[in-house]
Amino acid sequence: MAGGAPIGNGNHYKHGLSHTRIDNIYKGMVSRCYHHQNNRFKNYGAMGVTVCDEWLHDKKTFFSWAFQNGYTDSLTLDRIDVYGDYEPENCRWVSYQEQANNKRNNRVLMIDGISHTMAEWSRISGIKSGTIHSRLKKGWTAKDAVWKAIP
Repeated sequence: MAGGAPIGNGNHYKHGLSHTRIDNIYKGMVSRCYHHQNNRFKNYGAMGVTVCDEWLHDKKTFFSWAFQNGYTDSLTLDRIDVYGDYEPENCRWVSYQEQANNKRNNRVLMIDGISHTMAEWSRISGIKSGTIHSRLKKGWTAKDAVWKAIP
């Protein structure tokens, strides 16, 4: 398949999970890493992110790992190291909110020795992320941007 992922024999076996959410997660993972026409390829495959051979060539191995490591329909697949590959040691199941805090483009602010993303500080302080962002652009300290009351 031109531009596609190499498919091994393990993906031809019946696993009973076709057209399920977990199957779609698997297909999305492979597509982001190997299919140039995927609109997210530029952030995955083009950046060198791959799927480990054991998962790429055998869906059942991925499914087995997923169910043994906490997969539920309310969680999403997350790479612990956002620059790393999709492999058992670098993946976990997390909430959408947790995954949103593990992105390359997040801005992390340290206040009094505690680090959180801007979105997390917004939830903690009650100050909107946009307000924190504009305050930082104006030269405010992180602490003031997060904790100063809105006039």
